[in-house]
Amino acid sequence: MTDAERLAIEHACARLIALYANYNDEGRWEDVAALYSDDGIMARPSAPDDHIVGRETILASFTARPARSSRHLCTNIVIDVVSPVEATGQSAVALFMPDKAPKLGWYHDRFVERDGRWLFAQRLGSLSF
Repeated sequence: MTDAERLAIEHACARLIALYANYNDEGRWEDVAALYSDDGIMARPSAPDDHIVGRETILASFTARPARSSRHLCTNIVIDVVSPVEATGQSAVALFMPDKAPKLGWYHDRFVERDGRWLFAQRLGSLSF
């Protein structure tokens, strides 16, 4: 793999992290779910042991939540390319909501390339405080 190919994968995966935060804050649940592979796994930072499996189940989990205003900030993004079709990543997240204390945590991600698109195969969150 060339340096350019590795950088392109890193960029694509970092873009997924940013899109996830933006779509989540905009309430674009179908777009959030579309960032996952069909068999993707998700755990919210507030419920790290509650694994939600499958794109359709992930979508249902988002649409079942009451509407809210939020802003997710993701930083300290580090992507490690495993192969031309797999990567892992870690990022810090800060969640801000009106009238609530900020929440700070981490995401540990596994990415896969499917049909020319990079997707979350697994996105596991946890809270630091």
